[in-house]
Amino acid sequence: MTANAPYSSSPTPQAPPSRTSRTGRAAGPLLLVSLVTMGLMAGVFFAFDVSVMPGLARTDDRVYVEAMQNFNQAIDTSGLFVLAFLGAFAATTAAAVIEYRKGRRSAALWAGIAGGLYLVALLITFTVNIPLNNELAALGDPAKAHDFGVVDKFKGVWETTNIMRTLLCTAALGCLAHCLKLHGRATPAR
Repeated sequence: MTANAPYSSSPTPQAPPSRTSRTGRAAGPLLLVSLVTMGLMAGVFFAFDVSVMPGLARTDDRVYVEAMQNFNQAIDTSGLFVLAFLGAFAATTAAAVIEYRKGRRSAALWAGIAGGLYLVALLITFTVNIPLNNELAALGDPAKAHDFGVVDKFKGVWETTNIMRTLLCTAALGCLAHCLKLHGRATPAR
């Protein structure tokens, strides 16, 4: 209180938080959601690489097709999977935009790189893995199928691209972890 200021017992009114500041605070939670969903996606792809596909390779073609058809159907109808699958990209992209708008360019760059890596994984999924899944589905009931020629193509291409998706998601996960660290350093303590 200064000598010239009149005495006032009421606190100085503060302006409500602006929309911009509320949006800026969303970056932290979005980065956390990005980190978790990206980790889940990397984990799904990794599990296929190290257990599901090697286990299926020990079976005959009929069992292989039936199992993959069942896996794909379960994934296609799982709301949680779709939420993580698409949410990883949406949350990462939104966080990158918010970080950039808030002037945290380094954090935005790392989130942007993570989003780009995951976008490549999505493109691989939609252009290679899903069409191959559809070819297996087109065989119909494996007990009645006679030509399993698609299985050799599926094994070679699908498994290779899945390893690529695992590596891309793992790299994106590392970028998001670094981004979250940068975000924490740039955010003032309350």
